[in-house]
Amino acid sequence: MKKNWIWALAAALLLSATPAAAATTVSTETGRVRGVEADGVASWLGVPYAAPPLGELRWRPPQPARAWSGVRQAKAFAPACLQQGVSMPGEPDPKVDEDCLYLNVWAPAHGARRAPVMVFIHGGGWTNGATALPLYWGDRLAKRGVVVVSVNYRLGPLGFLAHPELSRESGVGASGNYGLMDQIAALKWVRRNIAEFGGDPDQVTIFGQSAGAMSVSVLTASPAAKGLFHRAIGQSGGLFEPLSLAPQYGLAEAEKQGEAYAASVGASSLAELRALPAARLLQGKAHQISHPVVEPRVMPMSPYDAYVAGRQAEVPVLVGYNAEEARSLTDVTGITAANFGDKLTRAWGPLPPQIAAAYPFTTDEEAQRARVDLERDLRFGWDMWAWARLQHGHAPVWLYRFDRHPPFPAGSVRADWGASHFAELWYMFDHLDQEPWAWSAADRAAADAMAGYWVNFARTGDPNGPGLPAWAPFDGGSSLCFEDRPTPCDLPDRKTLSAFDAAYDAVRGQPFGR
Repeated sequence: MKKNWIWALAAALLLSATPAAAATTVSTETGRVRGVEADGVASWLGVPYAAPPLGELRWRPPQPARAWSGVRQAKAFAPACLQQGVSMPGEPDPKVDEDCLYLNVWAPAHGARRAPVMVFIHGGGWTNGATALPLYWGDRLAKRGVVVVSVNYRLGPLGFLAHPELSRESGVGASGNYGLMDQIAALKWVRRNIAEFGGDPDQVTIFGQSAGAMSVSVLTASPAAKGLFHRAIGQSGGLFEPLSLAPQYGLAEAEKQGEAYAASVGASSLAELRALPAARLLQGKAHQISHPVVEPRVMPMSPYDAYVAGRQAEVPVLVGYNAEEARSLTDVTGITAANFGDKLTRAWGPLPPQIAAAYPFTTDEEAQRARVDLERDLRFGWDMWAWARLQHGHAPVWLYRFDRHPPFPAGSVRADWGASHFAELWYMFDHLDQEPWAWSAADRAAADAMAGYWVNFARTGDPNGPGLPAWAPFDGGSSLCFEDRPTPCDLPDRKTLSAFDAAYDAVRGQPFGR
């Protein structure tokens, strides 16, 4: 069911957060923008950071935004980039448009100067996601003294299509990764403009969740993003598996995939593709065009290979994952001890025996738990552990595991999620009060702590600070578990994660990190 009215209500609530909402005007390189001050936070919404990627700019690197005269109103979110569906079950369908390269800024009101900057990259499998989702608003973090920026970027086939004709016209023999180029263009905009909003361009933290965190892992390994950020946070997402297991990430296979996609929407040439209505581009085999490509402009090698070669950004990193990631992504209610192997193979293909053996079970209940744990490690946990190990020794690293169960309402789509994918976002953004759920004092303390750690990290490159439990830097196993309260712990899943090391080492033909 369409729920666009919820987005309108959310925007109205943002603009009327207090009766004393007031306009605030800032100059950018392309013109003046007028936002709103309310409840101690100034916000500017829907600020263009690049030209609309329409017509001949479809499937080209982002171009500079056009200048305007007068004062542009920046009081409402721009549409999300073209997509179908939603990034998180239970959220409303966003308003979308191909004209979508806009960002949003929240800052402490009343003259913040050279405050740390946090740039958020939303998740959604590189196929959907919207910065207008209230959960992603940066107002609560801005109250803690940082400037928060959230960024729209091209998604799905509009953001990641590789095609031989695109490669030929590029001048470098490559195509794809337009959505990642958008993220880099936004970071360049931040570097040139954020001081006008009270932010420090020399103190920028990029942070993302799910595909947003995967984007962060690519950006930390990308020469094109070098020098645009100074710290990095990845929540439940990275790209460190052997890409030989996913040949479509290579340019040649991605181009073949792009040709098959073009045929599926009735286009036999790039000119025909560019002439199609935007909505048509989401049909056919559009669901297959949702991943980066190894190509010379943005991702000249896989993030794993870049880290092993020592070519990553040597910046402090904070990464982690959730204890029950798969509960919001996979229905395990039909899994039994008898059908476990068959259902796993149908979902993921045949897995190396050392992986399946790491998750023993006897009963149906144990089989369901084994599937949840396996998917946690396969899709998220191993990447975050790998990321921490690869960066350790190059710059300070902090690793966490999120174990809290938000009070998701009974009978809702989220009722049985537990510490699932997405669950930490309400705490990290300090947005418990957006939902009328039965939050406990322990939930509120956890949100205060998590938001505090993230802001401290943005401010100093170290999450520790007054009033917070000590969080030791990663040394190979040490981490912080967000349970009833943040508690130092040895990573609980190291034994099962090690099974993936063994399997991936066999694929690569050499030990991890070599």
